[in-house]
Amino acid sequence: MLQSVAEPSGSDARAEPRPDAKTLYEAVVAALRTVFDPEIPVNIYDLGLVYRIDVIDQRHIDVDMTLTAPGCPVAGEMMNMAKRAIDGVEFVSSSKVNLVFDPPWNQDMMSEEAKLELGFL
Repeated sequence: MLQSVAEPSGSDARAEPRPDAKTLYEAVVAALRTVFDPEIPVNIYDLGLVYRIDVIDQRHIDVDMTLTAPGCPVAGEMMNMAKRAIDGVEFVSSSKVNLVFDPPWNQDMMSEEAKLELGFL
């Protein structure tokens, strides 16, 4: 997955401790691994549905994700589940989940664990 980090402009007067971008990125990935496609018993991250995770100012998360098929009947709910999972990560102050279809999802995007779970290996 792609990660980008934008440094904050100016200093934060509150100076509360927060994790670095890499740690927050990993926490977001862990949260996304708790979200399962209702039709497939594998989480959305290992299915390869998450295309991009950006950590902005070490608090704001912007995600691009897709669906296994454009006509997926649970599209809105999947995006909401992903957003709720991200928003539940400590130190995340906001998130945005974007639905994209480029490139189109295919089975090659799944992790080895997902392929094994679904019997493709």
